[in-house]
Amino acid sequence: MLDSNQTATVADRRPVPAELDALVIGTGFAGLYQLHQLRDMGLKVHACDTAKDVGGTWYWNRYPGAKFDSEAYIYQYLFDESLYKDWTWSERFPGQREIERWMHYIADRLDLRRDISFSTTITNASFDETTGLWTVETDKGDTVLARYLIGCTGMLSAPLEDRFPGQASFKGKIVHTGRYPKGGLDLEGKRVAVIGTGATGIQVIQTIAPEVEHLTVFVRTPQYVLPMKNPKYGPGEAAWYKDRFDELKANIPHTFTGFEHDFENTWADLTPELRREVLEEIHADGSLKLWLASFAEMFFDEEVSEEISEFVREKMRARLKDPRLIDILVPKKGDYGFGTHRVPLETHYLEAYLRDNVEAVSVRDNPIAEIVPEGVRLEDGTVYEVDTIIMAVGFDAGSGALARIDITGRNGMKLAEEWGKDIRTTMGLMKFGFPNLFMTGAPLAPSAALCNMPTCLQQQTEWITECIGAMRASGHDVIEPTEEGESDWVKHHDETANATLIAKTNSWYTGSNVPGKPRRVLSYTGGVGTYRDKCDEMARNGYPSFAMTKAGVPADA
Repeated sequence: MLDSNQTATVADRRPVPAELDALVIGTGFAGLYQLHQLRDMGLKVHACDTAKDVGGTWYWNRYPGAKFDSEAYIYQYLFDESLYKDWTWSERFPGQREIERWMHYIADRLDLRRDISFSTTITNASFDETTGLWTVETDKGDTVLARYLIGCTGMLSAPLEDRFPGQASFKGKIVHTGRYPKGGLDLEGKRVAVIGTGATGIQVIQTIAPEVEHLTVFVRTPQYVLPMKNPKYGPGEAAWYKDRFDELKANIPHTFTGFEHDFENTWADLTPELRREVLEEIHADGSLKLWLASFAEMFFDEEVSEEISEFVREKMRARLKDPRLIDILVPKKGDYGFGTHRVPLETHYLEAYLRDNVEAVSVRDNPIAEIVPEGVRLEDGTVYEVDTIIMAVGFDAGSGALARIDITGRNGMKLAEEWGKDIRTTMGLMKFGFPNLFMTGAPLAPSAALCNMPTCLQQQTEWITECIGAMRASGHDVIEPTEEGESDWVKHHDETANATLIAKTNSWYTGSNVPGKPRRVLSYTGGVGTYRDKCDEMARNGYPSFAMTKAGVPADA
């Protein structure tokens, strides 16, 4: 269900210039910074966004309880010290409204809006091998010629809205969390269903439980959860993190996950007692540190994975107490290991199920069959009557957003068709067969899932900017990955990913949440710092996995 205010008339929007050096798709974290960098380089650059304003993820995800689970002071642009320090966060993990205000601050501070067309969706793009230009069309009738097309479309921005038969028949309101109405929904006194208990569903459930008449949560895959500690920030806390700007800028880009902390403990070096002390201490931090900075062995060693998983299960069972709820909500030994799925932070999420007005319904062995006018019908025929359905059912991650645009490369190659056969990219930055199409948050880079997004998106947009600069300096205007270079990266990516337990788990990390999607670990698992080093090496050595040419000249000429 889309907010009726998310569509504007042609007269309300800024027109898209007919000729550009670069067209950026999306004005979230990556798109804003990419626009800023290329404009500073002197390029004629413009950005388009379906939304009515900047923000990307933080524009669309307005569902109750939406907030950071990266600490605010690291979910930041680090290229400008004054930009960083002139904004002060109110708490460790701020909510969507504050985050959106911050995105507006960025856009206004850098004067970016004058080069953005909002309420404008890119519908198709075709590459002309003779001119070396992209012809891009929008839903508003614009036709644009651009040398470079840069997809900053987000790794979780293609919502899976049509998930169940009969959705159109539902007589109440049904909404996907990724398209939650800007004005919100009136849930007070309503019978509400939430489908899905991933990170988003958990935030919704814990937030709305006290206000609805009755909440029915449909649980398919139990989640390992970590409690969030979210202290308010006053002048002292703000001064503390702002004084660390140089330290954070130097450290964060080189850690394994792009967060402040890194893996400092080795499982085999510690006694069982010391391991427990480390786990208890990190668990008490109230952040994602247990997942991202405790023991790296949990991603490779099944015995270590099981011990840490049992530690988290124990913490969850102690809070739930009820055997039936434990059976539905706590992962079981053998399901999957802690950290091989996205790990959610929560605030009294488990306690929400102890309320009289909240019911957990397992659909693991009795799945949802369809949506009927009255509510949700399970396979065994049981119907749960509700007034509102909130679908926290996920996204077509990594590849989904760009694949939903009709993008045609060389020789009539269609991006959606290529990714429908096999999810392949070169370093998550470009795709063989699609010259001058750059990507951020795309498959086979850490930014597809396993990274503090700002860390990785800054690095990728900076690499793209430097690459375009190198091309211009050398007199070239077309760049494309070589087939061999792409195969080398895919091989390295797979060897790295397949050594982890992540590759053995069904989740959106492997694309298994989308029927028919080719299976591959979407995110590079070699570490954010390692990925950065490989990208830097690629540029330093003259881009050996890429071919640079002049427009109209074959790459092998």
